[in-house]
Amino acid sequence: MALSLGSLAAAEGLPVLAGSGGLGRVIGWVHPTELVDPTAFLDGGELLLTTGLAFELEAAAPTTADDSASTLAAAADSASALAAVGEPASASGAAGDLSPASGTADDLASALGKAGDPSSTSGAAGDPAAATGAAGDSGSASGAAGGPSSATGAVGGLSSARGVAGGPGVAASAAYEAYVERLAQAGVAGIGFGSGVIHDQVPPGLVAAAEAAGLPLLEVPHEVPFIAITKAVSAAVAADEYATVVRTGRGQQELTRAAVGRGGPGAVVRRLSRLVDGWVLLLDSGTPVEGVPGTGTPVEAFPASARTHAAALDVSGLRGTRGTRLASGDEVVLHSLDSRTVLAVGREVELDAAEQFIVNTAASLLSLALQRNREQSGVLGQLRSGLFDLLLADEDLAVATIRRLWPAMPEPPWRIAVVVGSGAARRAFAEALGEAFCVVRDSDVVVVAPEVEAVEALVRRLGLHGGISSAGGNPAAVGGSGSSASSAAVASPRSSARSAAAGSAAAAGSAEAAGSAGAAGSASGGGERAVGAATALRQAVRVAQAARAQHQPWLGFDEYTGSGLLALLPKESGALFADAVLSPLSGDLVEALRCWIEEHGHYDAAATRLNIHRHTLRKRLRKVEELTGRSLASPGTRAEFWVALAIAGR
Repeated sequence: MALSLGSLAAAEGLPVLAGSGGLGRVIGWVHPTELVDPTAFLDGGELLLTTGLAFELEAAAPTTADDSASTLAAAADSASALAAVGEPASASGAAGDLSPASGTADDLASALGKAGDPSSTSGAAGDPAAATGAAGDSGSASGAAGGPSSATGAVGGLSSARGVAGGPGVAASAAYEAYVERLAQAGVAGIGFGSGVIHDQVPPGLVAAAEAAGLPLLEVPHEVPFIAITKAVSAAVAADEYATVVRTGRGQQELTRAAVGRGGPGAVVRRLSRLVDGWVLLLDSGTPVEGVPGTGTPVEAFPASARTHAAALDVSGLRGTRGTRLASGDEVVLHSLDSRTVLAVGREVELDAAEQFIVNTAASLLSLALQRNREQSGVLGQLRSGLFDLLLADEDLAVATIRRLWPAMPEPPWRIAVVVGSGAARRAFAEALGEAFCVVRDSDVVVVAPEVEAVEALVRRLGLHGGISSAGGNPAAVGGSGSSASSAAVASPRSSARSAAAGSAAAAGSAEAAGSAGAAGSASGGGERAVGAATALRQAVRVAQAARAQHQPWLGFDEYTGSGLLALLPKESGALFADAVLSPLSGDLVEALRCWIEEHGHYDAAATRLNIHRHTLRKRLRKVEELTGRSLASPGTRAEFWVALAIAGR
């Protein structure tokens, strides 16, 4: 794990002088420097180590042209100045006794002349005392001539020089504030100040400036060498990098096992979610979320609640990788896997380097898995299509073959579902079905033996319309309210002969009962029978089309036919038919016709209900025939009148 400032301070015994709120910052590296402005050499995240030498040199620099002693000190390199004062004999030789002080004064005069003050130059040249005054020291000529104490003062050894840099003066405080501000803007993790080298203690001005900026300031005592801190941070960085390598290696192995397993892209999505401790979406940008253009419909999601983020992710025109931040605060990384598929990974905090590498690995594996799935899906699609055609032509052979290739298929009889809608939504539906037996056709998707609840939920989520054949077990009645035309289950091979026999018996019973609708139901035998795949397919196609026309997402054949014959008629067409048949008739004629049909053509019973004479009823019915041009003696005409009356009464 990376080393934080707080951990380093505790391990090395470094006092924290300022910015304790930032001790959780991770140290990226250690950078010792004595520059006043080292920002050009920083990347951010460093612990900057300094002894404060830069402040001493800055304090010794001249501030005006009249400060002759400061001008000389700034002109000389700090190391040379220290060397010059390190040997008293050399200093005496350079200065001599007081008699050659005028020579030193000449030098000072020359320096002052360069500073632009001719009058001062002449004065200094002729008067050693003036030279001594120009030096600005304690009044000693030897100080002006370069004596040890004076030289030391020139480079910051005297208390006067120290006062300029580290004292409570306004200039010193401004210098520290500017220094700290530069480092904070450069993004350094903190400052480590080495005490006991140049400064006996950390300058109070620096402590105040660091605290004001919230930048951690650690004191590095003289007994703790900078190299010890560098080694500690270097070891922590190396350990962290090794842990990252190990973590990414394990993540790669887990993702690879998931990719080559039977779970496909879904398994990779689930594994990736656990590895990065976040949510993961696989989006189809070709099918946007309903009402939200530029988004993508979730194909895979983990956890399931991640689907709610799909509407907030703009994946339009994505190529490569892009980061975004949701209104919820989650940080999201988007990866384009192919021309239409997008991987989205999100969580509350940004991914670290290892997690980003793991996500990149998952994106590569998913791209390969999607390509492999497309190739396999093409072959499987052709196989399913051929077997479905065989199912319509030869059920015995088709059922046996399908059961061998799809052992998870249930025992026949099978129901059939048909799904209609936009092409993109139908493709997404077929892909989401996985290993289910489905056939993608030009205008619909056919599913054999579907898991009804799962298919219905998927149809609703993708905005499609679906219909499913009868569940079977309904009487095969010709008439009667609520009867089904036939069972819609696909017959098993063993039931084929029995189904054919039952169909023949039903047909014979219907012929015998043609004169009475009430007898038709009993004549059919009321038995159960399974029908062929072709019949089940016709049922499913019919109810799928009805579901789309009625703007319903899902409709079953039993539900569709259970409300009677009138439910099968389009409302608009039925209303037009009823109006055409009944519009020539007045209200009393319509009521007479309705009552007569309901009483099965019995004049006396109908006349009694209407409270009129039976001859009056006959007269009204003849008027109906005259106005409509239809004969009530025809069963077909009576049926048409009944349908028209039923529609008008809805």
